[in-house]
Amino acid sequence: MTVVKTSLRNFLAHKGRMALSAVAVLLSVAFVSGTLVFTDTMNTTFDKLFAATSSDVTVSPKGAAAADEMPSQTGKPESLPASVVGRVEKSEGVKSAEGAVSSMSVTVVDADNKNVGASSGAPTIAGNWTRNDLKSMEITSGHAPRGPTEVMVDADTADKHDLKLGDELRTIVVTGDLKAKIVGIATFKVTNPGAAVVYFDTATAQRGLLGGTGLFTQINVVADQGVSDAQLKADLAGSLGGTYKLQTQKETADAGRDSVGSFLDVMKYAMLGFAGIAFLVGIFLIVNTFSMLVAQRTREIGLMRAIGSSRKQVNRSVLLEAVLLGIVGSVAGVAAGVGLAVGLMELMSSMGMELSTQDLTVKWTTPAIGLALGVIVTVLAAYIPARRAGKISPMAALRDAGTPADGRAGRIRGAIGLVLTGGGVAALLVSTGAEKASEGSLYLGLGVVFTLIGFVVIGPLLAGFFVKVLSAVVLRVFGPVGRMAERNALRNPRRTGATGAALMIGLALVACLSVVGSSMVASATDELDKTVGADFIVQSNTGQPIVPQAQEALEKAPDIKHVTEYKLIDAVLTTPDGKTAKDEVVAADPTYAQDLRRETVGGELSAAYGKNAMSVGDVFAKEHDVSVGDELTVAFKGGESAKLKVAAITSDDVSVDKGAKYMSIDTAAEYLTPTRMPKNIIMFAAADDGKEKEAYAALKDSMAAYPQYKVQDQTDFKQDLKDQIGQLLNIVYGLLGLAIIVAVLGVVNTLALSVVERTREIGLLRAIGLSRRQLRRMIRLESVVIALFGALLGLGLGMGWGTAAQQLLALEGLEVLEIPWPTIIGVFVASAFVGLFAALVPAFRAGRMNVLNAIATD
Repeated sequence: MTVVKTSLRNFLAHKGRMALSAVAVLLSVAFVSGTLVFTDTMNTTFDKLFAATSSDVTVSPKGAAAADEMPSQTGKPESLPASVVGRVEKSEGVKSAEGAVSSMSVTVVDADNKNVGASSGAPTIAGNWTRNDLKSMEITSGHAPRGPTEVMVDADTADKHDLKLGDELRTIVVTGDLKAKIVGIATFKVTNPGAAVVYFDTATAQRGLLGGTGLFTQINVVADQGVSDAQLKADLAGSLGGTYKLQTQKETADAGRDSVGSFLDVMKYAMLGFAGIAFLVGIFLIVNTFSMLVAQRTREIGLMRAIGSSRKQVNRSVLLEAVLLGIVGSVAGVAAGVGLAVGLMELMSSMGMELSTQDLTVKWTTPAIGLALGVIVTVLAAYIPARRAGKISPMAALRDAGTPADGRAGRIRGAIGLVLTGGGVAALLVSTGAEKASEGSLYLGLGVVFTLIGFVVIGPLLAGFFVKVLSAVVLRVFGPVGRMAERNALRNPRRTGATGAALMIGLALVACLSVVGSSMVASATDELDKTVGADFIVQSNTGQPIVPQAQEALEKAPDIKHVTEYKLIDAVLTTPDGKTAKDEVVAADPTYAQDLRRETVGGELSAAYGKNAMSVGDVFAKEHDVSVGDELTVAFKGGESAKLKVAAITSDDVSVDKGAKYMSIDTAAEYLTPTRMPKNIIMFAAADDGKEKEAYAALKDSMAAYPQYKVQDQTDFKQDLKDQIGQLLNIVYGLLGLAIIVAVLGVVNTLALSVVERTREIGLLRAIGLSRRQLRRMIRLESVVIALFGALLGLGLGMGWGTAAQQLLALEGLEVLEIPWPTIIGVFVASAFVGLFAALVPAFRAGRMNVLNAIATD
């Protein structure tokens, strides 16, 4: 009980000094808790939506796309005959059955030709209005569509795009454009995560979305009273046989949940990974805090030992303080995490994904995990300082505060650090020489881990050298104040090393990702310059196929030498050795050989576009012992099987179309009916000689009516690639910002405690003539050199990681190494400003000290 009272008293006595450590715990726990609450809330939202939109049993075609699959590249979803509705209605246990039409291969534009679909990546869905829709929606304005010129839209889409009754919408589908006026607005009864939904009458939906009446994409079946969904499914299976896919409401909801859940899991674990990095950085802050507190209480602990306290009691006292710190920080962090989740929901809503706070889900596991993580991490971080406190002898009561460094321990630490760093560097070098990326990735991971740990362990040794170098460049110009700042930074290398290491981790990851991202852009740009011969590329952002009317407009554009079609076809390939492989084959015009220059290792690529011919990649050829002249059996999905001769083998030492298998569209058309032939997923065009500018403008004009497609020249395409990678990196940098914030708190805390530790010294300096301004400058310069030390280690380590990663990715075609020097230099300079910012409060407090009181401090 005495230990508990002592710990509580010490904790309250030093609560100000522990505040920043508590904030670090709070931020890390808040990120974990916020991530869990946010993803649980999204799961709840989708669960309610899927449950509300699913009928008791759903009947759909066998080949219908799963919830997590891309829509059919034919532009039309799989369908079943309307006559099946009558068969279902006659089945035992059926109360009612209704045919439904639904397609996501649509684009809806308003009168100004602006896309009114979701901007968040959620789909645009077109279909017919059914009784089943009344479970999840209600008409709040106007009425349901009654003819081909009428359409109903969901209220969220109407609000976002300022649509009202009477406005005209144009729905672009493969069968043509459907023009209709809005006659109704329907509001979701459950949260709509962002999809845009339009409804037509049944006949219009069938003709426009499926190409003819008498077809449905699914049948919604309602069970008789007392009949379970499972029983109804069994009865329908008996009457329909195995021709169609049958799913109960739970199975349909589970399938939807699984498709969304896979995306949410990736997002959740990625965010938790960044939270883990923040926790790792926070460990350094907590270690430093408790180490300095123990050092400052050396005499106090010595007196406790002198009056009878045992080592275990002192050890437990410090660990109990850590427990209290962990509890306070974790409880506040869990509460902040809920607020963070609400903030993320608001952010997603502003981006187009609607999430309601009514669905806010806080499971009991969330605070339990947050509290456990916060306390465990804090106690682990405080363990070494607690052991050090337990070793303080009663004789320490007779000495000044502070404990002398253990020289032997420092030498052992340095040796271990050098071994770890050397092992890590060796692993990184081995990864760069790997023959396969899968083999090298293991060594890369080991190299990253060992070099990181090695740099952390060896940090105090590195501090002595690098701080002197940085001081010679940065601090010496400030005269005696600069030299004092240098000596303060070198006074306790272990503390400086730990403080710099916290900043090092975040900046190492930033540097590594910057190198990899820049190298990816440079490699892709270099390969585009070497291989892409087409002047223009036309495609959709969302992967939608190019509708025939858009293709026709494209082909009619003036000043165009040729237009190349490019289709992806699902097929099963059987090799001469009897093995089968499910794959995609590319059906393209022969001009694609000019639009994408591919090196061949056997045969001629032009011959692959001949009748009943194809090409394969050299990796596929090696795996299946395929040579030029061999025949492959290709079973086209939805079509016939064909025996095709391998006329060329292409090199897979590329990143564009890696592993692609080519054939002509004419060959594919022999084995696929026109209704089963996929639409173009992308198209290429070449301008007449000297007419590039005119052709570019003409293509833009011809495609203006179809805003879902982008017309890009090679410059546009490269910039788009750069922007996409840049956006991804910015998101990662934003998430790493949490770790950097915690590292900055560590610098602030180290300086603040250092000021307290040096109170008497500061008083003496002031007494002999050091001005307040000079004192504040000294502390700021000390902070700057510590921050630059951490930045130098982090950026150097990160560039090493990034270079090794690029060498490994070179096996996948990313052969150009590019160091983003502007980013690296910018981060290094920004670190100096981080150091200045971190020193503001400690320097201000030091400057306000009363000189006499400071001198009188023990």
